[in-house]
Amino acid sequence: MSGPTSPPATGATAASPIGIFDSGVGGLTVARAIMDQLPHEPVMYVGDTAHAPYGPRPIAQVRALALGIMDELVEAGVKALVIACNSASAAVLRDARERYTGRLGIPVVEVIQPAVRRAVAATRNGRIGVIGTQATVGSRAYEDSFSAAPHLQVVSAACPRFVEFVEAGITTGPELLETAEEYVAPLQAAGVDTLVLGCTHYPLLTGALSLVMGDDVTLVSSAEETAKDLYRALVRHGLEHPHSAAGSAAAPQHRFAATGDPEHFQALARRFLGPEVGRVQRIDTVRERYPTAALTALTPDVLARLRAEMEQEGAQ
Repeated sequence: MSGPTSPPATGATAASPIGIFDSGVGGLTVARAIMDQLPHEPVMYVGDTAHAPYGPRPIAQVRALALGIMDELVEAGVKALVIACNSASAAVLRDARERYTGRLGIPVVEVIQPAVRRAVAATRNGRIGVIGTQATVGSRAYEDSFSAAPHLQVVSAACPRFVEFVEAGITTGPELLETAEEYVAPLQAAGVDTLVLGCTHYPLLTGALSLVMGDDVTLVSSAEETAKDLYRALVRHGLEHPHSAAGSAAAPQHRFAATGDPEHFQALARRFLGPEVGRVQRIDTVRERYPTAALTALTPDVLARLRAEMEQEGAQ
């Protein structure tokens, strides 16, 4: 293994938190896996509930929203970014890695490729189904990721109402089951034996989806594989929390924020994640507050360059 790369240009250290974001509570499934696999790492989670769901929005709008949230997390001093949203991963991954990893040394981890890896390993008959939001399915990001395995047959279906169910706290019931049966009918007709839950909200509907698809179909979530990718990125960048090596029993301090109603987010987050969720802060995104973005955490030379670039982007 090669040595670690240079630390982030923002001044973030190995003891800094990991920034995770999603359009709502779905990304908590990824946060849960990260907390379980990396118990010493503090997490800063943002749910962009004011703009949820991302799925029906144009790709360009999802990109702008996602970059705004990630700017906020970088301003707050995170050492790594996790795009815990399939729609955002499809829309912004390349830009995010250029903007934050290439320029600032902050690793960016996403959720699509990890799910693809698990699905390829899980399928027995070579027929894989993918369900996701309209934005994710329309982007064909999964088909592109599966292209390295051309022997596989991939069938996708958009399930736009699933996010609405989860954000309303509905994870079972006749209406959900009827909707699920309608959405997955083409996948069942195609004979898939593996179903990729291509939205981080969907693992919260595992009970209903398992019932509808049947025991012979393997459901694949990206959460655990994403946590593994994050660990590899932290080690590669020399950013693993010092308490990990020291074996400290000290519990990390996690922070949670939402751009919409913090009380509603807190109620759902505690239900889905547990007591780790304390008081939820309400925030606006950086781009809503400052046209050129708040980048005071960055070093002066990087700040000057990025501010000029963002002003130029805003003028276009």
